Amino acid sequence: MILAIDEGTTGAHCYVFGADGRIAGSGYSEFTQHFPQPGWVEHDAQEIWEATQRVAAEAIAGAGLQAADITAVGITNQRETVVVWDRSTGRPLHRAIVWQDRRTAERCDELKEQGHEQLVRDRTGLVIDSYFSGTKIEWLLRNVDGLAQRAAAGEVCFGTVDAWLIFKLTGQIATDYSNASRTMLFDIHELRWDSELCDLLGVPESSLPELVPSSGVVAECDPDALHGVRAPVAGIAADQQAALFGQACHRPGLGKNTYGTGNFVLLNTGPEAAPASEGLVTTVAWRVGDETTYALEGSIFVTGSAVQWLRDGLGIIESAEQTEAMAASLDSNDDVYFVPALVGLGSPYWDSYARGTIVGLTRGTGPAHIARAALEAIAYQTVDAVDAMERAGGATLEQLRADGGAVGNRWLMQFQADVLGRSVLVPEVSQTTALGAALLAGLECGVWSAADLASTWHEAARYEPRMATDERERLLGTWRRAVERARNWAV
Repeated sequence: MILAIDEGTTGAHCYVFGADGRIAGSGYSEFTQHFPQPGWVEHDAQEIWEATQRVAAEAIAGAGLQAADITAVGITNQRETVVVWDRSTGRPLHRAIVWQDRRTAERCDELKEQGHEQLVRDRTGLVIDSYFSGTKIEWLLRNVDGLAQRAAAGEVCFGTVDAWLIFKLTGQIATDYSNASRTMLFDIHELRWDSELCDLLGVPESSLPELVPSSGVVAECDPDALHGVRAPVAGIAADQQAALFGQACHRPGLGKNTYGTGNFVLLNTGPEAAPASEGLVTTVAWRVGDETTYALEGSIFVTGSAVQWLRDGLGIIESAEQTEAMAASLDSNDDVYFVPALVGLGSPYWDSYARGTIVGLTRGTGPAHIARAALEAIAYQTVDAVDAMERAGGATLEQLRADGGAVGNRWLMQFQADVLGRSVLVPEVSQTTALGAALLAGLECGVWSAADLASTWHEAARYEPRMATDERERLLGTWRRAVERARNWAV
């Protein structure tokens, strides 16, 4: 039995998985979102830890188990969020700065103007953006009294949420390669912290965690930390990479899309890092033993949150579930398009100055058109990301495996298959992020062999494309005209 800790952006989940890859018990607790200034987002790291302790107990009890029944622990987490803590006391020294936080956007513009973008792209596979961890750490060093001096003296540690949880569980300070690859401080080719980038941002390399494989024993849990659990922490992966692993996308050409607040499309490109490409990031997917697997990633900022905006901002729906029937009630979109650039556009545009735009409105336009346009935009943005990946030469997508809350919307899944022109598969276990962490842990501890992994993935639904090619091309062409209307609006 594997305990998987899934530390998300709004709450902590824990799941117990059996050897069949199915969930035996679970627990969930939200934690507080702090917004001290516009564009700033913070979490209380201690609150995250306490929530994790609660939900782990719920999951173990829900599975009818005792602490001694847990074979291994896997961790997956919100990726670029930064925690800083005292090495000796374990006390957080500032609230965690969340991946969504934009306080370092101007600093990122400075770095670009200074000509550092190619260095960052070549070494890390990333673009310079406040989304990633590096400038968040720099901000802490510059703005928390005495922190820079303490970091230079080796008294503090910076880490992503996985490193924080590993420390609280075991006392070790470690992070895996997939999380390290999201910091803007890590050379994805040499698989080490990059001294030049650390110097650029003033981050003492000694303040960063030890690098460990995604599948491998880090240390045993302290039984006082997690209700008597002594099992080893043996699986670690950042959330989107964990979902790729949990979706059994273990070879080049297989990819997944997580449909959540935003969408994250990852395509397995195998043992070679694909060249940095406009609008995409190259990332470490996982490292198992001596083998590293890479992925291309398209990060789409606003998808499910656009549907939330229809509910909470415009008030034209009462629940997200309504959109399925509303979209299906129309024979076509009547040329109404919604570009949901509510916080700018992510992949493949990376345009922070784009703004949300609805085009094609007439007197005949009603709420159903807007709802359908929001769903269509989710699918179109996914196609844009996949097209960019394939142009980059990483691999050709064979099929798209889908997870996240929106996979229950059958109209959306069929439309996605239609405009993508590829099969869309939905798994039986929708918690693929947690499953990926569990599989990585179980692989190390002998619960599964590499040959067993694919058998833990079970198909629940399949959507085949049935739209004519000329109709697909017409819809995508008009969508891209709408995107151009939205770009660079706030310059």
